[in-house]
Amino acid sequence: MTAPVRVAVSGAAGRMGRAVVRAVCGQPDLQLVAAFGRQRHLGEDAGVVAGVGPVGVAIQPADRLAELGGRADVLVEFSVGDAALANATRAAQAGVRPVVGATGYSPPALEELREVCARTRVGGLVAPNFALGAVLLMRFCQQAAAYFPHAEIVELHHDRKRDAPSGTALRTAQLIAQARGPAPEPAVAEEEKVHGARGGLHGGVRVHSVRLPGLVAHQEVLFGGPGQVLTLRHDAYSEESFLPGVLLAVRRVLGLSELVVGLEHLLEENRRAAR
Repeated sequence: MTAPVRVAVSGAAGRMGRAVVRAVCGQPDLQLVAAFGRQRHLGEDAGVVAGVGPVGVAIQPADRLAELGGRADVLVEFSVGDAALANATRAAQAGVRPVVGATGYSPPALEELREVCARTRVGGLVAPNFALGAVLLMRFCQQAAAYFPHAEIVELHHDRKRDAPSGTALRTAQLIAQARGPAPEPAVAEEEKVHGARGGLHGGVRVHSVRLPGLVAHQEVLFGGPGQVLTLRHDAYSEESFLPGVLLAVRRVLGLSELVVGLEHLLEENRRAAR
């Protein structure tokens, strides 16, 4: 019988971290072996905090991540920004494969993680979005951009999200820019009566961010052409929408020997393996 994959969860007391703990505990081929989280939850059982009952794993401070070597196979990281990649880098240095769902990190932090994974030959994954529908939306946007070069993105999230635009919107804009080439020239000389009314530019693609209570994670991409508009939209209504992608990454990261950015790469590998 194959031994279960030993999983540690960082950010285990947050909304997404609690959902990951529940998901891992519900899988026969995965085993929760460590949890890291907020100061006020230190020492508490991660299963109790997540709502599944005692699992015998106490939440620890993040500075104990370096002790994971030999105890865990994978670290699922859902902290915030550069702190998330710093935790992932510590894990990779200890030989533990990081699966990172954070956004809002800096390019240097990502490059440091990439270098550590390359040096240690420890595979890892950083994904701006683990919802399979959101990954497919990005792929469809790539296809559409080749025919509809005029595109704008509207991303909508709950009012507790700190970074704007979202990592998913930035990744989508990158993919659109790559697929369409240079941005079309504007039809007129625009004049903003309110600064920022036309959104921000990323790769020549305008991105608009909305933050409101009641939202979870949503993205709409509009492509305009002569006499028509193509709209692609994805809506995530709960943390559960991200879990199939997280579980896929936890299992697939074991076969990687370098850092991969974007869940779509693992989806493509999974599709080829299923043939």
